[in-house]
Amino acid sequence: MVFIPAGEFGMGCPEALGQDCEKDEKPYHRVYLRAYCIDRFEVTTGDYEACGKAGKCRPTPNGEECSLGRKDRRRHPINCINWDRAEAYCRWKGKRLPTEAEWEKAARGNDDRIYPWGNTPPTCEYAVFPEQREETGCGKKRTWEVGSKPRGASPYGLMDMAGNVLEWVADWYDPLYYYKSPRPDPTGPVLGSLRILRGGDWRHGSPHTLQVFDRNPIIGAFWYYNWGFRCAQDPR
Repeated sequence: MVFIPAGEFGMGCPEALGQDCEKDEKPYHRVYLRAYCIDRFEVTTGDYEACGKAGKCRPTPNGEECSLGRKDRRRHPINCINWDRAEAYCRWKGKRLPTEAEWEKAARGNDDRIYPWGNTPPTCEYAVFPEQREETGCGKKRTWEVGSKPRGASPYGLMDMAGNVLEWVADWYDPLYYYKSPRPDPTGPVLGSLRILRGGDWRHGSPHTLQVFDRNPIIGAFWYYNWGFRCAQDPR
């Protein structure tokens, strides 16, 4: 895991810098987070298999592009996973899903960058995504092993914060939450009907979805080929 020190960062879309912001990415606001730890890599298929063998994680669906059970994809991020199964895995590891604010700080640091690696437009040098419309997964038409794009690392050294799989976070979704979010340690609405995915992906990730402030509200019970997660933890 990577230790993220306590401190303030700018969350949301920096419209003043000329960004084309979605409504739920505004307003840009300052947030203070206590120190926390977060996985350097997305949870892999092999990691999730271990949880299943321990009797703590249910198997993912058997879709054509799902990676569980494929021996050649044990170092690929687990996919085809819904929010509950992601949360159960983190709990088994003595961890939790990161809050949306924790995820975003880990992805962007505190210098208002647009992508985890900076402001350079995305290419397959930096992230696993459809660089060309027909070239899903940078031409491989699937996920890649975690950490395959080291040039795309975040300021804290986290890998695949843009591309590969979208990642579940802990919060409920509210499109207007940023207008009322507390400054210290926001954890999202108390209740809701949708959860949130972050980070862009190998199959449908456009340049905008790879931006560190992009939000994807989804029903938590749903799963898809391009959804995965990583875990966070309070420092011990």
